[in-house]
Amino acid sequence: MLVVVLLTRSEASLLVGIVVFGLAVATDYLDGYFARRRNQVTRLGILLDPIADKLLTTAAFLALVDLDAAPAWMVMVILGREFAVTGLRNIASGRGVVIAASGLGKGKMVVQVVAVFLLLLSHRYPVLKPAGLFTLWLAMIVAIVSAVDYFQRFWRDAFRGPSPAVPQETSEPARPEPLERRKAV
Repeated sequence: MLVVVLLTRSEASLLVGIVVFGLAVATDYLDGYFARRRNQVTRLGILLDPIADKLLTTAAFLALVDLDAAPAWMVMVILGREFAVTGLRNIASGRGVVIAASGLGKGKMVVQVVAVFLLLLSHRYPVLKPAGLFTLWLAMIVAIVSAVDYFQRFWRDAFRGPSPAVPQETSEPARPEPLERRKAV
């Protein structure tokens, strides 16, 4: 919906796009806040919330590129980081390890949201364009730094021991597990 509204390219659509983006960001924040406050944080939520964040920011950044409000190469660096980290988190999840969002990742999201707002508003108020581009640079730098952090956490957490799904190589022939153990796995 965000992309369709922003790419309609009318004065009203820009305002509607800013409101839609703002509501999406606010509901995402409130969802996380209430889940933590009520102690209703789930593994599924830990995995899906970052995907929803990525979809929202991807839609906004792609619209910004099409509106010539953001350089495509900067957006590609940011989106490349998003796909790489999502891939890492999925691989870790397959090994039974959940890599939750880090402070850097959350900070990246905040900087990205500020950059999107400033760049959208710069269409109506051109004086905001330098601040929007500066914030986009900052978002790109934080994205790279947080990607390095996620890679380090991935190697530390996902490979500290063998995956339960991957059998160890041994010189002895494999013995069948007792039935009780197979059910538990």
